[in-house]
Amino acid sequence: MTLTAADLVALLDVEPIGQDRFLGRSPPNAWSRIYGGQVIAQSLVAASRTVEGRDPHSLHAYFLLAGDPAEPIQLEVERLRDGRSFSTRRVVARQRDAAIFIMSVSYQIAERGLEHQVQMPDVPPPEKAVDLNAAVAVLGEGARKPMERLFDRIKPIEFRPLDLARYAPLPAGAQRKPRQSIWIRINGRLPDDPAIHTAALAYLSDMTLIDTALIAHGHAIFDGRNQVASLDHALWLHRPCRADEWLLYVQDSPSAQGARGLTRGELFTAQGVLAASVAQEGLIRPVRAAAPT
Repeated sequence: MTLTAADLVALLDVEPIGQDRFLGRSPPNAWSRIYGGQVIAQSLVAASRTVEGRDPHSLHAYFLLAGDPAEPIQLEVERLRDGRSFSTRRVVARQRDAAIFIMSVSYQIAERGLEHQVQMPDVPPPEKAVDLNAAVAVLGEGARKPMERLFDRIKPIEFRPLDLARYAPLPAGAQRKPRQSIWIRINGRLPDDPAIHTAALAYLSDMTLIDTALIAHGHAIFDGRNQVASLDHALWLHRPCRADEWLLYVQDSPSAQGARGLTRGELFTAQGVLAASVAQEGLIRPVRAAAPT
């Protein structure tokens, strides 16, 4: 099943099942595990249902176990604090009575203060970026088919890479600079509700981050050379944006070591406004040394 924007809105509309408890479901898209952005976004929606008059400004999460798409996700929200300016919530996502994901979210009342932001890189507009099919064509044979299946299943996320050469394999031991930029958006009109766009932004923020550490070495997420999984995820929400309009996702990987890779991202609107910052560490374990997490 290929998701539409309307399907995404329905996916994010978690079901109340008790006091500060909600139920999330996964789409029937034949994935063997739940996409990380989905549980991030659903947990954010659940936490936000317990807060009034304040918007989320940051979240910090850990992926504990691979989620099963065939099982519903129980989302338990804990109200840690409601202060004069900030509120804090903790969400535990469970399946079969086991915690698969935990996340803390901080909310703040609207306030004014000093403002600045970094400048968006000068890049071609999304209309001049390459099509995904062209990106797939430069991958190694082993990664091509799995990536084609992934691109079909991640819809309605649409993204366009800016540098095809970064996806090409490298000779053994060679490296390239650990950075990339892509245009990304939800493909399809979303409702005007800002909370939906915030959740949709969280949903797409998990996309391509670990790739940035892999492509530095000429590896791809599905080439079979590494066991790959997201370990944690942090998102800082700076300014409102529409998730159904093009966003430039500028990513870099400052370090890879110990079978882990750290990646960072900045999400800019097409007008150059910095909407959000992201950080994520992922497992990148060579398959020859693969062992249970």
